[in-house]
Amino acid sequence: MNILTTKIPGLLIIEPKVFGDDRGFFVETWQTERYREAGIELPFVQDNLSASSCGVLRGLHHQYPSPQGKLVQVIAGEVFDVAVDIRNDSPTFGQWEAIILDDKSRRQFWIPPGLAHGFCVLSERAVFAYKCTDYYQPDGELTLAWDDHDLAIDWPIKNPGLSDKDKVGMRLSELPRERLMQF
Repeated sequence: MNILTTKIPGLLIIEPKVFGDDRGFFVETWQTERYREAGIELPFVQDNLSASSCGVLRGLHHQYPSPQGKLVQVIAGEVFDVAVDIRNDSPTFGQWEAIILDDKSRRQFWIPPGLAHGFCVLSERAVFAYKCTDYYQPDGELTLAWDDHDLAIDWPIKNPGLSDKDKVGMRLSELPRERLMQF
């Protein structure tokens, strides 16, 4: 497994070893000791799976007081995945990192607690898996506006399919700082 660091502290791109032949492939998607060596030491308590069609954008989501760390990957299809640092006092507060995740490379994205997360689907359909370090708590969820001009995320789609809550996300400048994790 290859670990790539990003400009945002703690945010990692993981390239697992994929073993394949004409019969198919095998990939180890989680192994406690190997991932601990990479710096991912929080326990996972919930696994999620979502399926979305082309042009759907989910996010940018964060929850407090129980922020989730997420190990994300695409099971089928292709997505443009984004993490935004919204940790108070972080040297990279307001900065974002994006990566293409797909079912060919099998790359994973480790998004530590305190970052907002979202993705848009580039393929006809995508199946997306999340391993989370805390339980989903809808009452604590914050939605950051996907199209916030201050963030200037270069999304590869212009008119995404959005949920009602994602249509009314807050701007970075509007986020209540007392509901953000400390760096």
